[in-house]
Amino acid sequence: MVRKAVLPVAGWGTRFLPATKAMPKEMFPIIDKPVIQFIVEECLHAGVENIIFVTGRHKRPIEHYFDINTDLEKHLEQMGKEELLKNIREISRLTNPIYVRQKEQLGLGHAVLVSEPVVGNEPFIVALGDVIIEGEKNVIKRMLEIYERFGKSVVAVFEVDRKDVSKYGIVDGKLIEEDIYLIDDLIEKPKEEEAPSNLAIVGRYLFTPKIFEKLKITPPGKGGEIQLTDAIRLLLEEEVVYALKIDAKVYDTGTPLGYLTTLVEFALKRSDIRDEFLKFLEGVVSRYIQQTGKV
Repeated sequence: MVRKAVLPVAGWGTRFLPATKAMPKEMFPIIDKPVIQFIVEECLHAGVENIIFVTGRHKRPIEHYFDINTDLEKHLEQMGKEELLKNIREISRLTNPIYVRQKEQLGLGHAVLVSEPVVGNEPFIVALGDVIIEGEKNVIKRMLEIYERFGKSVVAVFEVDRKDVSKYGIVDGKLIEEDIYLIDDLIEKPKEEEAPSNLAIVGRYLFTPKIFEKLKITPPGKGGEIQLTDAIRLLLEEEVVYALKIDAKVYDTGTPLGYLTTLVEFALKRSDIRDEFLKFLEGVVSRYIQQTGKV
C-alpha cells in the first residue's frame, strides 16, 4: 500500500522575494486558506495520511500551521466564535506531519532523496507544494488505482499549449488506455520544435522505492541541482513508468502571475464575495481602458 506522501517545500521562493524572506510561498493565502493546505487535503482525500514535509530552516511557519495553538483556540472559545474554532481545530488535526530538513537546496531530486530514511522501502507519493489541482476526480487517488493495477511508478501529466512546453518537463509515450500512457522518455523544458508532445508533468508523482537508487547516481545538472526528471529517465532503464493524463484545472501558484490568477479565480468561486469582487474587477478594467486606451 502507498501510505506516505512527500511534499518538498524547502525552496527559497526567489520569485517572491522579499516576501518569502519571512513567509514561505506555500503559506501564501488563497483568500483564507494557504496553498499548502490544498495539497495536504488532496493527499488525505486519497487516503494518504502520513505527510512528510521536506523543509528548510526558513519554513517554520508551515510547521506552526499544522500544530495545535491552544492559546488561539482558548481565545476563540471565550469569544464564542464557534465556527472559526471548529476550522482551526480541523486544520491542526488534519494530519500527523513528519518534518525532514533539506540542509542545502540542491534541487527537487535532492529534496525527494532526503526523505528516504522516513519513506523507507515503500512506494510513495510526491506532491509539489505550490500546485493546486481541482477536478471531478482526485488525481492522487487515480494514481493509486493505476499503481494497484501495474505496481509501477506513475507521473501525472496535462496538456499545455505547444508554445509553453519550454516551461515544463515533457513526456514522450504511447497511449495504452483512455488516460494512461506508457512513458518512453522525458525531456526537461525542451524547445517548442524539440518537444515530442505537449504532455507536461504537473507536479504529482507516485514512485516505487527504486527511485532512491537512481537519485543517488543522478549527476547534478544546471545550477548544481539534482533533477527529478533525470532520475526518472534512469528509472526507465530498469522498469516501466506510466503517465496519467488528468482532466482537471491546474493552478501554478509558484510565480507571481500564477498566484494572482489563482486568487482571482478562487475569489470568483466564493458565493460570499463573488458579486462584490466582480464589480471591483469590472471597475478596475474600465479605469484601465480609460487611462490607457487599450482593450
